[in-house]
Amino acid sequence: MLSTKSTSSFPAIAPQLAAGRSSRTRLVNLGRCRRSIASRTVRAVISSEDKSIGTLPLQPATVGGALTAAPLPGDSIDVRVVLTVRNRIKDKLVSKIQDQLEYFVNGIGQGITVQLVSEEIDPDSESGKMSEEVAVIGFLPRSSHHPSLVEYAANFTVPSGFGHPGAICITNLHKKEFYLVEIVVHGFNDGPFFFPANTWIHTRNDNPHSRIIFSNQAYLPSQTPDGLKNIRQDVLLSLRGNGKGERKKFEMIYDYALYNDLGNPDKDPDLARPVLGGPKRPYPRRCRTGRPPTKSDPSAESRVEKPHPVYVPRDETFEEIKQNTFSAGALKALFHNLIPALMAALSSSDSQFECFSDIDRLYKDGLLIKSEEQKLTQKLLLPAVLGNLVNMGEKLMKYDIPSIISRDRFSWLRDNEFARQTLAGVNPVDIQRLREFPIHSKLDPETYGSPESAITKECLEHELNGMSLEEAMDNDRLFIIDYHDILLPYVKKINSLKGRKMYASRTILFHTRSGMLRPIAIELSLPPTLSASRKRVYTHGHDATTNWIWKLAKAHVCANDAGVHQLVNHWLRTHAAMEPYIIATHRQLSSMHPIFVLLHPHMRYTLEINALARQSLINGGGIIENCFSPGKYSMELSSAAYKSLWRFDMEALPADLIRRGMAIEDPSMPCGVKLVIEDYPYAADGLLVWSAIEDWVKDYVTHYYSDDSGVTSDVELQAWWDEIKNKGHPDKRNEPWWPNLNTKEDLIHILTIMVWTASGQHAAINFGQYPFGGYMPNRPTLMKKLIPQEDEQDEPEYERFLLNPQYMFLSSLPSQLQATQIMAVQDTLSTHSPDEEYLGQVIESHVHWTNDRHIVSCFEKFSARLEEIDEIINRRNKNLYLKNRSGAGVPPYELLLPLSGPGVTGRGIPNSISI
Repeated sequence: MLSTKSTSSFPAIAPQLAAGRSSRTRLVNLGRCRRSIASRTVRAVISSEDKSIGTLPLQPATVGGALTAAPLPGDSIDVRVVLTVRNRIKDKLVSKIQDQLEYFVNGIGQGITVQLVSEEIDPDSESGKMSEEVAVIGFLPRSSHHPSLVEYAANFTVPSGFGHPGAICITNLHKKEFYLVEIVVHGFNDGPFFFPANTWIHTRNDNPHSRIIFSNQAYLPSQTPDGLKNIRQDVLLSLRGNGKGERKKFEMIYDYALYNDLGNPDKDPDLARPVLGGPKRPYPRRCRTGRPPTKSDPSAESRVEKPHPVYVPRDETFEEIKQNTFSAGALKALFHNLIPALMAALSSSDSQFECFSDIDRLYKDGLLIKSEEQKLTQKLLLPAVLGNLVNMGEKLMKYDIPSIISRDRFSWLRDNEFARQTLAGVNPVDIQRLREFPIHSKLDPETYGSPESAITKECLEHELNGMSLEEAMDNDRLFIIDYHDILLPYVKKINSLKGRKMYASRTILFHTRSGMLRPIAIELSLPPTLSASRKRVYTHGHDATTNWIWKLAKAHVCANDAGVHQLVNHWLRTHAAMEPYIIATHRQLSSMHPIFVLLHPHMRYTLEINALARQSLINGGGIIENCFSPGKYSMELSSAAYKSLWRFDMEALPADLIRRGMAIEDPSMPCGVKLVIEDYPYAADGLLVWSAIEDWVKDYVTHYYSDDSGVTSDVELQAWWDEIKNKGHPDKRNEPWWPNLNTKEDLIHILTIMVWTASGQHAAINFGQYPFGGYMPNRPTLMKKLIPQEDEQDEPEYERFLLNPQYMFLSSLPSQLQATQIMAVQDTLSTHSPDEEYLGQVIESHVHWTNDRHIVSCFEKFSARLEEIDEIINRRNKNLYLKNRSGAGVPPYELLLPLSGPGVTGRGIPNSISI
C-alpha cells in the first residue's frame, strides 16, 4: 500500500518529504488513506483473502477507560495503542489552559490518528498490510511521578492474519506540534510491541504528510521484512531532501554545506570571512540550511543572528529541559558579559588587572558597577531590565572558584604544575616524545627561514641533571609541545591585530627520575626578517629577572595551547569532525539499521550545539575571535590544522598515542599499547574507556554480522561509509589512510573511533575548561605584549618591566572584559545539563530502545565495566605514587569518570557532544 508501484488509495511515499531524527521516527505520505475523523467511525482492514472493508459506528463500550469499537465478526484481534506524550514545561496560565484544551481534544478523538503497518506484505499492493486509520479517542490518568507525561489510547480491531506491527503512521491534527515519547501496541499474542519515538510530531498545517514510527526491532537491509522494505527505502530518500530551498523549522532533512556562514559582510566589511571547505581551505562539512547568499558576497550564506535560531533538523534541537539549562547559562553569560561590556563602553578604556587581588575579587566580591555608571546604564535599551541587573550586579556577577586554585592558590606559578597539565589538564593531547634532534621545521625555508630550531644540545644538557642528550632521548626522558609549524604562518597577521602579540612556540620537557615532568626550555619564534632569524630560547633561571621572563614565556605557551586546544582539538577534532558522521548516518542508515541504533545516542544535540557555535562562538566577531590569540584568523588556522594534521585513523586513542610517541605497541597490554609515561592520567584513564567502548561495539557488531560478507553486502552501510568520505570530508576523500570497510574488524574499529570521539574524547577536552581556565593567569587565552628584551630598541619597555614585573605580566594578559567574557563562556561550556545522557546509561524515556535481549545483556556488561572503571580511577586518584593526580593541593583527575551530576563538576562522560 505504500509502494511506488501501488495504484490503490494509499499512494506512494513522496521522495521529497521530510523525515525525523529519532531512532524510530520517520515521515510517510498517507495520501487518501486519511479519512474524515468527524464521521466517528472505525474501519478495519479484513484479511487479504477477504477484500471487503467493514464500517461500524462507535459503541459506548469502553476498554480501560477508553472508547472502543464493537468487535468485528470473524477471526480478529482487539488492539490497543497507547501513546505517551510529553507536555511542555510551562507555568503561565494561558499555557496551562492550552494544554488542557489539547488534552481534551485528543481525548475526544479530534487531535491524533494512528495506523498500523504490518511486517507482512499485502500481495496486491506489494507493501505492508495496513490497518485502518483510527482516531485516538481516549486518555489515561496522568502519572503522579511524571506530571508532564500524558497517555492516550486508541482501540480497534485487525484481522488475525495481520502479522506483527512493524511501523505506525501518526498524524497530528492540532495546530501545533507535540512531543511523542513512545507508542506501545497491546493485543498481539507475542506483544506488547514498543515503538520508541522521542520526537516532535509536526502539525499537518506545516506538512500534510504523516509520520512513521518504527518498532524497536532492528533489521539489516537484507533482513527487512517484506512489508517494511518500501517504507525503509522511501523514508531514507525523504531524509536526504533535494538539496534545494531554505529549510524550515519543522523539517527534518539532512544535507551538507560549506562553512560559508561565519562572516557577515552585509553588516560590516570587516566581518567578512573566507569560505571553509575546498582545495584552498579544506574543512569538514556542516548541516545545510539553504539560506540565501549575502548581498556583498554571493559565495557567503546570509546569517541568522540571535535570538533567531539556525536551522537544524527538528529533532536535533535541544529538548525543553536542555533549553532551559542553556537559557540559564545564557542568562549567566548575560550577567558576566553584558554588564562588563557596558562598563567598558561607559569607561574611558577597558582596563587591565593591576594586581592579582583584582582577579581574586571576581570570586570573592564579583564585579561591581559604579553608581555614576548605573544612571547611564538605565538610559540604554531595556532600562528596567538593565536597572535590575545593575542593582543585583554584586551578587549575580560573582564567579565560582576554579578547581585549579581551590586547593592551592599558587600552584599555577610552579613549573611542575605547568608540566602536569600537559598530561592531566584540559589539553593533554599535544605532548609528544622527542624522537629527533636537532628539531626541524617542515615549513618552506625560503619563506620562514632556517628550518633548524634554536634549541641546542648544550642548552638542554645544562638542564638534564648530568645526563647526556642521547641518553635522555634513548631512555624516553624528553618530550615536546610543538606549535611552531602550525602557528608561524599566522604570527605576522595576528600580531598586526590590535591587542594581540604571539610567537610560534616549542616547549621541551624533561621526565625526571622522580617521575615528574619539568619544562626546561621554551623557544619563541617570530617570522624572520631579511637580515636575521628571530628565534629566542628561554630557560627558567634563578635570578629575579630571568624568573619573571620565564613566567612570561610560559604564559605565551599557555596562550598558544589555549588557541590550539579550542580551535583544533576541541572544535575541529570533535564538534566539526562528528557533524558529517551524524548527517551521513541519518541519510544512509535507516533508523531500523542496527548500526543506526548503536550510534543514535552519540549524535544527540551535536548539530544544535554546532549551529549555536557558528552563530555566537566561532563566527566573525564572536567570542573566540574576541578572546583568543588568533582573532579573525581563528577558523583559517583551524582549517590549516585540518589540512596538515587531521586523519580519521589517528583519532583512535591507541593510534594517536603511538603517533605522538607517548605509547609503544605491546600486544601483551590492554589495547595493545604500553604508555611511555605510566602516570599519564588522560591516556591511562582514556585507554580504560576506549577498551570498554571497543568491547561493547565488538559484542554488538558480531551479534548482527555473522561474517565479513554481511559487512560488504550491506548496501546501506557501504553507502554510509562512502558518503562520510566523499560528501562529509570531501577535501580528504583521496587520502590513503581512510580505513577500508570490508570486515567486521574494520567496522568495529570505525565505530569505536566515532563513539570515543563523541563521548570520552570530547569529555576529556571540554569539561575541564572552567576548572583549569577559570583562573585566567593559569591559562590566558591571548597575550597582548611581546616579552621585553634587553636591547636599545626595546630599552624603555624593558626598564618598565624591571620596575614593576607584576604589572608587566598582568598587562600582557587579557583585559578584565576579555577575561570575564571567556570565563563565562568556559563556565557554560563546562556545564552538564540535568537531562545529560551518560556513557553506559539509559534514561527512562529510552528504556525500550531495543527488544533484543542479547544486546541488552551486552549493554549491561558495558555499563558494569564502566562502573569498574569509575572505581579504578578513584583508586588511582588516591595513589600517592601517581603524582600527576594526587598530592598536596593537586586536583584529582576526574574528567574521564563516567558519571556526573548537573553543573560544572569537572567529571562525567556524556554519550554525545551536547555542549
